[in-house]
Amino acid sequence: MIRKISFTVLAALTMLTTACAQEPTLKGTLGKHFLVGAAVDTSLTNGHDARSADILRTHFNSIVAENCMKGENIHPEVNRYDWSDADKTVEWGLRNGQTVIGHCLVWHSQPPKWMFTDEKGDTVSRECLIGRMYSHIMNVVSRYKGKILGWDVVNEAVNDDGTMRQSPYYKIIGPEYIELAFRFAHEADPNAELYLNDYSMSKPGKRETYCRIIKELKAKGVRIDAIGLQSHHGYNFPDWAEFEKSIDAFSKLGVKLQFTEVDMNMLPNPDSFSGAEVSQHFNYDEALNPYRNGMTKKGIKLFNERYLEFFRIIERHKADIRRVTFWGVTDNQSWLNGWPVPGRYNYPLLFDRDYKAKPVMYDIMKLF
Repeated sequence: MIRKISFTVLAALTMLTTACAQEPTLKGTLGKHFLVGAAVDTSLTNGHDARSADILRTHFNSIVAENCMKGENIHPEVNRYDWSDADKTVEWGLRNGQTVIGHCLVWHSQPPKWMFTDEKGDTVSRECLIGRMYSHIMNVVSRYKGKILGWDVVNEAVNDDGTMRQSPYYKIIGPEYIELAFRFAHEADPNAELYLNDYSMSKPGKRETYCRIIKELKAKGVRIDAIGLQSHHGYNFPDWAEFEKSIDAFSKLGVKLQFTEVDMNMLPNPDSFSGAEVSQHFNYDEALNPYRNGMTKKGIKLFNERYLEFFRIIERHKADIRRVTFWGVTDNQSWLNGWPVPGRYNYPLLFDRDYKAKPVMYDIMKLF
């Protein structure tokens, strides 16, 4: 016998369904203006982190591999590539409707360990390194041709004061290694977008140098689509006025803006701490770990204020922005746990350790 559903029950079910359908999401609000992404690790793309995967499908429309596409992982030996994790990441992204970003092709940190020396341990020649760089870029980019929207071609090439980083690429090849890397990536996939990427982009010296590099690349007809501002911010840095000056300066050069590795470091660091240089390590100090038992009300208030200040800037410049990508999905996955000081937990992202959205996320969405 078919039982009739009362009008009251039917109305309640309709209201519940409507409410669920209208629940705001990051990709449904911010995503109207630019891609909203997150860095993912292999536990997610290998199927071992279903809760983070659910958050990604609900709130994000873009992913980038946190580590598995970096040189030391994807190209461990001169004549051997390890495509397993990178392939799974790209496949997971495409299968779940995500726009996939490639990270990264040329970086002084985590490069292929063999890249700069020969079998005797001697530094390779300029010609040899150019050939190795060409081979690496061509093989990696061409493998994912048509599947990856764009690549962080050169990562962290400039020091905070605006001088060029004395990386092995720079020392052996010279400053033109940047141009060569972009030309090689474009040859491998002519349709892929190509990006520069760096941290501490509010620093005037770094801003000026990157403006010069972009102008030089464009003058030579080299494709460059966007500049990535990593946006590893903290509770007391950067100066938002200087940060916005960088946004204005890059926008005037005709490249899109990308905020590529967004998080908010809520822990104090030693006076000598600098940006997101991964080689930094400091000894544990109780004074540097004020939130051992979780964020205080004062800390949460500051976290909310800093994120809202950042996204007010984002909203003002949304017409020039291509992508905003968070460096992780939840607090428990963040690289800031235990770095640069071991033994600490950080609270830098919009989803907490219980996979719950923090209230400020909804305040951010209201801005858009």
